[in-house]
Amino acid sequence: MQPYRNRRYGANMPTTLTLKNIPAELYEQLKASAETHRRSLNSEAIVCLESVLLPRHFTVSDRLARARALRAALPKRKFQAKDISAYKQEGRQ
Repeated sequence: MQPYRNRRYGANMPTTLTLKNIPAELYEQLKASAETHRRSLNSEAIVCLESVLLPRHFTVSDRLARARALRAALPKRKFQAKDISAYKQEGRQ
């Protein structure tokens, strides 16, 4: 028998998980994080679990490509030490 296929998940249908006895502090942190990211508590919990249990492994070449892309997106002007010092002082006033 073929597994039921859902348009969004294919054959990997989601499973329900109920969490009990969540410490109040952890619940409040999850709730605050969900609000910050404009997610439901359930979605935020899934994102947190995915980030811990399904970490993304990037190759060295992937990391270098990302760094080069970020560097290329920066403005082409060069900062001098005096400019950096001036910006620091400006932020302290």
